[in-house]
Amino acid sequence: MSEPREHRLETPDGDICWFEWGERGERPSLLLLHATGFHARLWDQVVAALPAGTHVIAPDHRGHGRSFRPATLANWTATADVLLPLLDGLGGHPIVGCGHSMGAYILTRLASQRPAAFRHLVLIDPVIMDPAFYEGEAAKVIPDPADHPVARRRNVWTDVEEMRARFADRPPYANWDPRVLADYCTHGLLPPADGAGLELACPPALEASVYQNALRTSPHEWLHYLATPSTVIRAPTGERGSALDFSLSPTWIGLGPAIGAERDELWAEHSHFIPMEAPARVAALLAGLL
Repeated sequence: MSEPREHRLETPDGDICWFEWGERGERPSLLLLHATGFHARLWDQVVAALPAGTHVIAPDHRGHGRSFRPATLANWTATADVLLPLLDGLGGHPIVGCGHSMGAYILTRLASQRPAAFRHLVLIDPVIMDPAFYEGEAAKVIPDPADHPVARRRNVWTDVEEMRARFADRPPYANWDPRVLADYCTHGLLPPADGAGLELACPPALEASVYQNALRTSPHEWLHYLATPSTVIRAPTGERGSALDFSLSPTWIGLGPAIGAERDELWAEHSHFIPMEAPARVAALLAGLL
């Protein structure tokens, strides 16, 4: 797999970093959108398993990776809207969109605003809840991000290998493809503005603000507008131990029928982290749509 080309998209608030593999051709381009707390290069192993020459675009969401960092990440609609110029810059070339978790939520928002841009949507275990959730009090409470357990994550590491070794035998990372874990650590650490070591590209406090604020905007406001053919891939559901229990799926089981998905599949042997556990299987699914 060749290294991707790194680009910058200027926005009023700061630059969005995005990566590109291959060149536009006769087949659709592939847009890959990552989950909360991660970065675009977690898709490297999926890209490596795609047919040679596939044109792929993968941005770091705002506050993640090498993109600009706002003070807080208040909701996912703004995270989606900042990517519209990236779509528009493709000049009408058809796109197959694939999003995981937060990325899938964002993909539905983009497709509702630019329906002509997409040929197919692949929603991998999207964080899209039952409509009743957004009508309840849980979605309206805005607690202090400092109180969230993610805010207490370790932020500074000596080097990439220290982080990889620390995570390798711990859930959920122990179930990941080891190459994906290596990509997460290699591209998920950045030199600090001052001081020694390396820091998480998505700082713990900023990631915590996502979990505290993201679900306040209901995607059901635009899901009924979706007309693009779609595929929903889900992990098993059940009673989750907490909001951060990703051994099970957070996806509303009625999502596929609600949006008229052509395929609504349960990948029962996987957790929420499907692209990290089965990159080749995800690549095979996407290749069939290209």
